[in-house]
Amino acid sequence: MIRKTTSAILMASLVLALVPAGVQAAGGGGVPQGAATVGDSAAAAYNRGLKSRDKAWELTDQLATATGKEREKIQKKIDKEYEKAIRAYRTALKTNPEMYQAHSSLGYALRKTGRYQEALESYDTALGIKPNYLEAIEYRAEAYLGLDRIEEAKEAYMLLFRTDRKHADELMAAMSRWVVERSENPRDLSVAAIEEFAGWVRERGGLAKQTASLAGEPVGSWD
Repeated sequence: MIRKTTSAILMASLVLALVPAGVQAAGGGGVPQGAATVGDSAAAAYNRGLKSRDKAWELTDQLATATGKEREKIQKKIDKEYEKAIRAYRTALKTNPEMYQAHSSLGYALRKTGRYQEALESYDTALGIKPNYLEAIEYRAEAYLGLDRIEEAKEAYMLLFRTDRKHADELMAAMSRWVVERSENPRDLSVAAIEEFAGWVRERGGLAKQTASLAGEPVGSWD
């Protein structure tokens, strides 16, 4: 499983404009530093959400080797942690509606519980506040994939490919997983549409590897 996350310690310049001291950027992580600011309650709620998200990640790791009833039990726990995260992020946003990191993290938790349309609304809000927030652009593209809106996902990939290869690589990995999943379960998509997108993914993935190799960058794995 490829997990999107920023470093536990991020540059303060990314968040000081909109988030109280001690809160780190969106899908990754943040630990309150105890700064006595008006936004402390928003920061505390946001970080409670991150803790619940982290617990969900830990449980997801366990899910990989679980079987039968144990797997069902773990999945229920994962869903519960994401619901707790959703409540925490919404609490933070009541205090600080401009906290774009919380909007993006809310979108992430909503997406993980299958509420793709709600997730898109949260990502759109985050990007309305901070249009160049690359993490939300990548996450929103994954929500597009969840809704089979592949053309919009492709547009997001091309933007990320030009501006941030790390997030582009993460989206490419998600696209590759989507192709596998839809090949097994097409839902309302035609086989031709899936195969066309699979070809686009192979072409773009190959190009990304070539350009990364020429630039001496690490080559991502999308298999």
